[in-house]
Amino acid sequence: MRTRLLPLLIVLMAAVLLALGVPLAVSVAAAQQQKVVVDRIDDTARFAALAQFVTDGPTGSPLTTEDERKETLRRELTSYYGVYGIRAGVFYRNGAAMANAPYDWFLPPSGELREAFGEALLSRRSHDPEQVWPWQHSRLIVASPVIRDGDVVAVVVTDSPTGPMRSRTLRGWVLIGAGEIAAMLLAVGAALRLTGWVLRPVRVLDATTHDIATGRLKSRVAVAGGPPELRRLARSFNEMADNVEDVLEQQRAFVADASHQLRNPLSALLLRIELLALELPEGNEEIASVRTEGKRLAQVLDDLLDLALAEHAEADLRLTDIGRLAAERLAAWSPAAEAKGVRLTGDCPPTTAWADPITLSSALDAVIDNAVKFTPEDGTVTVTVASNGEISTVVVTDTGPGLTDEELARVGDRFWRSGRHQNVKGSGLGLSITRTLLAAGGGSLDCEHHDPHGLRVTVTVPRSGSAA
Repeated sequence: MRTRLLPLLIVLMAAVLLALGVPLAVSVAAAQQQKVVVDRIDDTARFAALAQFVTDGPTGSPLTTEDERKETLRRELTSYYGVYGIRAGVFYRNGAAMANAPYDWFLPPSGELREAFGEALLSRRSHDPEQVWPWQHSRLIVASPVIRDGDVVAVVVTDSPTGPMRSRTLRGWVLIGAGEIAAMLLAVGAALRLTGWVLRPVRVLDATTHDIATGRLKSRVAVAGGPPELRRLARSFNEMADNVEDVLEQQRAFVADASHQLRNPLSALLLRIELLALELPEGNEEIASVRTEGKRLAQVLDDLLDLALAEHAEADLRLTDIGRLAAERLAAWSPAAEAKGVRLTGDCPPTTAWADPITLSSALDAVIDNAVKFTPEDGTVTVTVASNGEISTVVVTDTGPGLTDEELARVGDRFWRSGRHQNVKGSGLGLSITRTLLAAGGGSLDCEHHDPHGLRVTVTVPRSGSAA
């Protein structure tokens, strides 16, 4: 969720910063240019005041002899050009130069400079020049009329380079960009803290839910941090988990108590059946049938009690050589397999893993018992121990009739037995108990088809303590 929420926040913050930064950058460029234009207007106004008193002929053409005021105007323009590098000149209405600096600079016949000159002849200051951006190598033209006795007698024109102005604008943009980057980094840091603050309770809740789903019913969510809504959700989740644990505990207690309480009257009933059998003829079928059903009921009660204890017990994990343990169980079941005419073989190299030895022994007993029980005479049961990365496996395969796909989906359900094997001794709780015991230690039990026929059962246990 964080990988989806964080980019969204960053994009929104970047859009806000751009929406603020772009107009600010434009205003900085406009302010720099406006400052230069105002300075040029002041300069042209000063030169126009000097040029206003220069003596001219009645037709507006320059005199053949220069008077003192014209010389003063030339010195001012030359000094101005030398100091600032700005070309400036005073031109008569016919375009002839009254005074100019540098001396070889004159009005062109067309272009922006001529247009500004024409505007000034109409007694209007030239229009504000277009905005000059840092990447444009343009010049700023400003023209002001020289008015004497209400008539425009000349025009002062300045042609300014824009390099310093563009440099100042660029420096302003760099400062704005640095501020935007700093603000973006600050916003990203704030977004990281915000998403962490919001999503940390969600991650804790997800981890706790997984723990409860895998059987660790004591797990609870720490109600601390995060928005108030998530804190209320954590408290509600803990209340729900407490109620679920209480219900399951009551169910386990009921199964355990019922199994335990029924054993005594069942034992007394079996004893009375045995006493009754002594008074009846040897081999009475009814007594034999009642005795068999009674023993089967006693086995079911024992399995129910084992299942209730398995769901409540915690695994005693330790580093175990499952190869040696599997070899021991293989040797223990060999006599039963031989008595049935089933070949029981194994490949059990030394392999260590984290497991509860008693739980793993019970699981292997249940799996091997089922394999031998359902494998016909002259069949084969094979036990193989192997390790693969973070897990170790004990694989038990047989050459029995196997199960259909529908039956495989129900393997491990409580009291479920295949309709084809109802005559085989068992209660249908063995694999349920085995799976429950293995899950408590991070292990698992899986069943699948074994080619060409039979069943393949894989017992998996973790190799590292953290995984367990």
